[in-house]
Amino acid sequence: MKKLMLGNEAFARGAYEAGVRVAAAYPGTPSTEITENIAKYDEVYAEWAPNEKVALEVAIGASLAGARALCCMKHVGLNVAADPLFTAAYTGVNGGLVIIVADDPGMHSSQNEQDSRFYARSAHVPMLEPSDSGEAKAFVKLAFELSEQYDTPVLVRSSTRLSHSQGLVETGERAGEMLKPYQKDIAKYVMMPGMAIKRHVAVENRMNALKQAADTLPVNAAEYRDRSIGVVTSGIAYNYVREALPEASTLKLGLVYPLPEKLVREFAANVDTLYVVEELEPFFENQIKAMGIKVIGKDIFTVQGEYSVNLIADRIGGRKKDICNPGGLPQRPPVMCPGCPHRAVFYMLKKLGITATGDIGCYTLGALPPLQGIDACVCMGASIGMAMGMEKARGKDFARKLVAVIGDSTFFHSGLTGLIDMVYNGATSTVIILDNSTTGMTGHQDHPATGKTIKGDIAYAVDIPKLVAAMGVKNVRVVDPFDLKELENTLKEETAREELSVVITKRPCALLDKKSALPPMKITDQCRNCGMCLKLGCPAIRKTDKGMEIDASVCNGCGLCPGVCAFGAIETAGE
Repeated sequence: MKKLMLGNEAFARGAYEAGVRVAAAYPGTPSTEITENIAKYDEVYAEWAPNEKVALEVAIGASLAGARALCCMKHVGLNVAADPLFTAAYTGVNGGLVIIVADDPGMHSSQNEQDSRFYARSAHVPMLEPSDSGEAKAFVKLAFELSEQYDTPVLVRSSTRLSHSQGLVETGERAGEMLKPYQKDIAKYVMMPGMAIKRHVAVENRMNALKQAADTLPVNAAEYRDRSIGVVTSGIAYNYVREALPEASTLKLGLVYPLPEKLVREFAANVDTLYVVEELEPFFENQIKAMGIKVIGKDIFTVQGEYSVNLIADRIGGRKKDICNPGGLPQRPPVMCPGCPHRAVFYMLKKLGITATGDIGCYTLGALPPLQGIDACVCMGASIGMAMGMEKARGKDFARKLVAVIGDSTFFHSGLTGLIDMVYNGATSTVIILDNSTTGMTGHQDHPATGKTIKGDIAYAVDIPKLVAAMGVKNVRVVDPFDLKELENTLKEETAREELSVVITKRPCALLDKKSALPPMKITDQCRNCGMCLKLGCPAIRKTDKGMEIDASVCNGCGLCPGVCAFGAIETAGE
């Protein structure tokens, strides 16, 4: 049966059909929907792990026990999971182990544009890259076969455009029982130096065998048409090349590491001019040039952002395709939703002149005007460590106007160790945990404090205030961020302390807590047009020729704006 599927849905289907028993991940756009979809299959145990490192360790354990296991993440998540990945390359597998990593060219939802193909090369593991949803399903199944055949973890690379575009997928039946026997093997699975030295030899032998196989794998294919132009490409870029240059010959690489050297040399010899079209880094290009082959790549293409049909047609064909490309559209920066509980926190931080190290999540938007409440943002969990470093660099007086801001899900992901560092090394600054009871930016996934698993089963809900207190923080306060007076007093008091404190601002995400929606607010004739309400940055509030106005179709009646109006000019509509 054929079905229209997102790339991420197809990845999940491929894993299901391959007989996967265990799937673990931490949500991260653009990879999130893979695990959400595989969790729908009753035959598969699926979980949201606290972070990608734990997720991969769970998958490694399942593999060693004999099960086929899947781990999914976005590109920056692979940084977190790199530690177990590099050593799992040494141990090898028992049941097949596949890691799907979704890159984000164009940084639609990420803080960098790293190219995950380099992880395959550095960790010495093979990597596959499909070009559409049909291949997404097929390549995952192939990845499990290669994993068990060559005793290795296998990376499968996706991208935002592949993960979130649809294509036809032919579904099949689930494989039979795939659970292999477990056998204790200290020399293979215990990576002490003496064993690891021998396993490194096994890794090199495996990669040499894969290099030989790369030339004959059907996922690597030369497609000859007009031989005046030949293009080496892979993944979603292959589709752009085919549309932009329909007559050009292509070498479509499904196995992007290791490269099929014999096939590349043969293809290069059979075309007049050789190009490489690959998003982000010159991964193919550099290797092909190292073979002594003349190739054109990043001297005409950029290492930044996504490619397009128009870009390729222009750079290689010297013409633009007739594709709808509306220009001159106004920019629309992302904003926090109406009723977002984070808005009040950043409004207050700016009002009090507090320096705030930020983190990854919806609340990162607090850096934008008019709130401008975040001074720095690097990666998951970094806010706490950065605050610690700033305090130690500038002293306790600076710490009295310094906070680290982190979300509840991010706190579990990688904030715990930073807070322990603050406790252990005598920090005096303040940490604000923005608890909106969900993993918000990636689409409202559960986490260890929500009380539910990915499959909706009831789970133990970690009590964040008790956890923080158990870690040694003496001053722990929970406040409703929409109580502006209490929030202001709390922040003043806690930042003035000469010892570490944690403030937990607790209110559910406005999109998650539908029951909290109230009648919209309105602005009355008492308005003096002072503009204080605009400082909240709420998209429901706007300034018109007639004065301040609240868009009733956008407002969810959260009640925050009356707290900043000195003239009592904002009230519930209908009063």
